[in-house]
Amino acid sequence: MPVSREVVESPLRQGADEQIIYTLTTTPWGSTPTSPSMVVKDLSDGDTDVTDDVTTGSISTDGDVLTLKTIKSLTAGHEYRVEVKFTAGSSVWEPFFIIQAEM
Repeated sequence: MPVSREVVESPLRQGADEQIIYTLTTTPWGSTPTSPSMVVKDLSDGDTDVTDDVTTGSISTDGDVLTLKTIKSLTAGHEYRVEVKFTAGSSVWEPFFIIQAEM
């Protein structure tokens, strides 16, 4: 049976004024991830790419754990989809999680 692309903890809740650095363990999809990247889309605003507006920093790897960019400056009441792409072995994976922004 294939592994779900959606992260088990999804959806997550984050306050509009919070700045959170999430981690993602890639083991369900593959080990020793390389070439990580991420995109944040505002689902409440027509699936708009807001990555440059709501993230800062860079992604780092430590074994099978990706430490993502800081997610910040969300709009309360909006729902966001965070897509994390990486290569493991000869496969390219793109799991995702949902963030519901709150006051």
